[in-house]
Amino acid sequence: MPDGLELRVKAQPRARRPGLHGLVDSADGPRLKLAVNEAPEDGRANKAICALLAEALHVPPSRIAVVHGAAAREKTCHIAGDPAALAALLSERLETLA
Repeated sequence: MPDGLELRVKAQPRARRPGLHGLVDSADGPRLKLAVNEAPEDGRANKAICALLAEALHVPPSRIAVVHGAAAREKTCHIAGDPAALAALLSERLETLA
């Protein structure tokens, strides 16, 4: 996307160890696995996912939104900003998880 990056994630709400947990395979390709402490009620887990991604990518949480799969574990998030810079940050972050 010209105004940002779309990131496919697999969410694990009510996790004991929150954070980024690398890539996992899914039917439509790899997804970034995220774990958050919050329950999937009233959008709390989605807000926690946005906050976790914001912290990992050094962007404000307001620049991240869940655009598909708000009520599902497999989601697509849109991160507003420079796509090349965001992709570089994400790649760097994934290398530290490997």
